[in-house]
Amino acid sequence: MNFAGRRVAIAGLGVSGMAAAAALAPLGARLALADSDRSRRDRAAQVAAQSDAVVLDPANVAVDELDLVVASPGWPPTEPLLVRARAAGVPVISEVELAWRLRANADADWLTVTGTDGKTTTVKMTRAILQADGRRAQAAGNVGAPLVTAVLDPTVDVFVVELSSFQLHHTTSPRPRAAALLNVAQDHLDWHGSFEAYKQAKGRVFAGVRDALIFNADDPVSRELAAAAKAGQGTLKVGFTLRAPEAGEVGLVGSLLVDRAFSNPHEADGRPLADLADLPQLPGPAPRVPPHLAADALAAAALALAGGASPRGVREGLRAFQLDAHRLEHVDVLAGVRYVDDSKATNAHAAGAALMGFAAGSVVWIAGGLAKGAQFQDLVASRADRLKAAVLIGVDRAPLARALAPCAVPVVEIPDGPAVMSRAVAAATRLAAPGDCVLLAPASASMDQFDSYAQRGAAFREAVAELRRSASCDEKEARP
Repeated sequence: MNFAGRRVAIAGLGVSGMAAAAALAPLGARLALADSDRSRRDRAAQVAAQSDAVVLDPANVAVDELDLVVASPGWPPTEPLLVRARAAGVPVISEVELAWRLRANADADWLTVTGTDGKTTTVKMTRAILQADGRRAQAAGNVGAPLVTAVLDPTVDVFVVELSSFQLHHTTSPRPRAAALLNVAQDHLDWHGSFEAYKQAKGRVFAGVRDALIFNADDPVSRELAAAAKAGQGTLKVGFTLRAPEAGEVGLVGSLLVDRAFSNPHEADGRPLADLADLPQLPGPAPRVPPHLAADALAAAALALAGGASPRGVREGLRAFQLDAHRLEHVDVLAGVRYVDDSKATNAHAAGAALMGFAAGSVVWIAGGLAKGAQFQDLVASRADRLKAAVLIGVDRAPLARALAPCAVPVVEIPDGPAVMSRAVAAATRLAAPGDCVLLAPASASMDQFDSYAQRGAAFREAVAELRRSASCDEKEARP
């Protein structure tokens, strides 16, 4: 697409917005950089000074003078600038859509991944498999470099692209080789306005797929969206499942990951790809590999196979993969109590997956934060058997407290204020006994009290470290 002389507004000047501006400026686009945040506008002005771009408050953007608007993922479709642009007939696209139009190496494959939870893990597992198979694979999108920057690298063979529902909302043109939908549960209702709108945005990941639509056969919404997706002639629909796979699926037979979708149809039992016993770096209390991580591994295997990887690549890539921080991360064991950081569990679905991996009645659960309009009755009803007690933090403690009220477990609320995580960990420790686990799996976003889920997880780790230091001091004082 020729952008020379095109009048383009960049709506939102965060990471993806500034990356879009940096990609378009050398192509001769006439840029208007818009953000309601004054500090972001000030930072953008320094970049704009080196080009012909102008920096504006969104209210001052003249949409009738525009050819295109590139919307940052943080901007919901109800933002006035986007509403005015659509009303004026100006196309509104995502940074992902722009990346597809700008890609320097048009022959590189795209493998796309979305879902309420597990996206980053699955993307990085897929990249590890492809790299083990000798492919020059790069993770991009919501992980790694902004996609609009990554696609300008002509040396990459395959992009493994993490896509949020926000990005998919304004994306129409990409034709990935394969796409995976991991799961769909209530999230981001404040952005989309309804679960139905959120669900349909997730389903857009299947639009334009050439070779394989990969879906979670154990998740009803994923099955529904895959069944409704229009697939071209020769395009496979491949389910992944934690049970033994049927024809056209990838699944588990005992601890073996088995392919019955891409293998020779005459191999009635399918072909083994890897063994969960070979993945000790994915720790979980019971079983060793928690079910949601096993599902991510199956999805990654299917996606990589669709992208041309070999079974050897699947096995070696999964063996080499390491989880990122704050994802069911073992922190410490103190007085027989285990402390686990799953701060990345920013919604009910992710928290439920974390709780599922622990024994009944063994978890003192630290939860709460910014609920984003979510309710927690279904989560608590399905995982109450895992709970010994709950400690609630954050601005939206009330929905969690209501959901926990019918349960016969102690609930402690930690008021807002300094050192909130230290106070939460101390309260949880008092409720735990040897053999229990204090689990940070908030089921909520972090931005009410922390800058990010990573900062929240770091605060948890520091609070546990404080306990260890205190225990060491007590032990020294007790020595004769």
